[in-house]
Amino acid sequence: METITKTKLPEKEVKQEFKKETTVKIQGSEAVVRSLIEEGADLIFGYPGGAIMPVYDEFYKVQDKIHHVLTRHEQGAIHAAQGFARSSGKVGVVIATSGPGATNLITGIADAQIDSTPLVCITGQVGSNLLGSDAFQETDVVSISTPVTKWNYQVTKASEIPAVIAKAFYIAKSGRPGPVLIDITKDAQFEEFDFSYKKCEKIRSYHPVPKMDPEKVKEAADMINKAKKPFVVFGQGVVLAQAEKEFKDFIEKADIPAASTLLGLSALPTDHNLNMGMVGMHGHYAPNVLTNECDVLIAIGMRFDDRVTGSLDTYAKQAKIIHFDIDPAEIDKNVKTDIAVLGTVKETLAELIPMIDKNKNQKWHQEFHDLRKIEYDRIIHPQTKPTQEKLTMGEVIAAVNEQTNGDAILVSDVGQNQMMTSRYGKFNTTKSKITSGGLGTMGFGLPAAMGAKLGRPDREVVAFIGDGGFQMTIQELGTIMQTKIPVKIVVLNNEFLGMVRQWQELFFDRRYASTVMTNPDFVKIVEGYGIKAQRVSKRENLKDAIADMIASEDAYFVEVIVEKEENVFPMIPSGASVSDVRLK
Repeated sequence: METITKTKLPEKEVKQEFKKETTVKIQGSEAVVRSLIEEGADLIFGYPGGAIMPVYDEFYKVQDKIHHVLTRHEQGAIHAAQGFARSSGKVGVVIATSGPGATNLITGIADAQIDSTPLVCITGQVGSNLLGSDAFQETDVVSISTPVTKWNYQVTKASEIPAVIAKAFYIAKSGRPGPVLIDITKDAQFEEFDFSYKKCEKIRSYHPVPKMDPEKVKEAADMINKAKKPFVVFGQGVVLAQAEKEFKDFIEKADIPAASTLLGLSALPTDHNLNMGMVGMHGHYAPNVLTNECDVLIAIGMRFDDRVTGSLDTYAKQAKIIHFDIDPAEIDKNVKTDIAVLGTVKETLAELIPMIDKNKNQKWHQEFHDLRKIEYDRIIHPQTKPTQEKLTMGEVIAAVNEQTNGDAILVSDVGQNQMMTSRYGKFNTTKSKITSGGLGTMGFGLPAAMGAKLGRPDREVVAFIGDGGFQMTIQELGTIMQTKIPVKIVVLNNEFLGMVRQWQELFFDRRYASTVMTNPDFVKIVEGYGIKAQRVSKRENLKDAIADMIASEDAYFVEVIVEKEENVFPMIPSGASVSDVRLK
């Protein structure tokens, strides 16, 4: 992505970011709140503390304009902001105090950076006269966050606040999105100045969208038209660019089989005839195997993550590679491309489609269907329609699919629950799959689901969480109780850290070191927060429990006791070729 200078701009340059039209003399704390209102940020997640208290005092005065969600931990706040941003397409906003409040945001900021989620994070800081003195709750959050933010800035004068916040929103949402952080000293929050606000529309030397080269588009079209076995791998870039229609029009015209990355799920409806599933370590059999059989591999809005490629030494070596992406830094970073088409994929695909020949690739499609049948017979059918006594994760997800008609937003935590939800979830609508992809953050699921529901109150939101990840942010049940967020929660309880246990079974001779979980009574805990809950351990009770959950107008919790030593297959062992995908 474009490098944004993270050093502090001189006050004069900051002030010149906008022209003053009408001014009013106010404190910096009020300027923060007024600036957020100007940016349309009417929902904010956070946790108060001493260094940010002046801003919270201003929030108290504008409760009719800004709804503040008090989470139970700053990590819960930032994951909720991520879920909000991912479901709504807006910039998520989170606010915290200095020291531990700020450092508790770092995991979520790193998660947002690698998953291209637009966030504006505002932290309080000790007075500017105390900077560098190891004052109470002082932490150099600007230095700490520099590697995991798209841009950050420390405000020491109130007059800087409007232009810095305007820049922050522009940077967070432009080009390849990402998180920004603004650290505001306490004296800057009290200082008075003449306030005016103008949204940022450009920044000198920052070019978030590279200029499209029509010649590269034409070269790509020629290569695609000549291909005998073309294959598309698409990622979240399609969703971020709002290019779902252009993408579908392209693959339908060229009749190209397509498979998704983890974060690309829901950019194309699950049941679309050209959707071959998901690639990657626990992706579907056919697209993984046939990655090494295609003659042209077209990557659209994805970054060739190691979980997608497996061993780079053997990844698609027979194929010509075409890469469509907005971020020049991703080109040739992991996989050498033959043609790189830079720009937002909404524009580049629109340019490409008229040049593409209508095609039929029946023989090539048959290869996918043959391998898909093998996977269905050996894995999918036994998982979703099991005959053994114990419930499986796949059948739980299938039961939710059935009762939501594939129209719900499915949020998952990290681990086996994540892979099972991604493999067996049905996604009819874009922005329907929310999870922590690149960082793989356990504890993400519950707060992200809260944020997703607040971002899209018109849609059903169901969180699938493992018993391990649930306990990492279980305190956010208090946020659900206080804010009355009608989110639905399914805990898949196998009394293990399931994904780690699977690796221990397959690669460490079943030495289950520190992965057995002795769990509390989840139903009692959830009911203690005033949330309806039930436990399911028998198949005959599953359907009714899911029906009760979906029918509820309030938050609802279902704990499902599943097979303890169930594994997620297919699986590509770490460092192996995508062709070495295992079915058992």
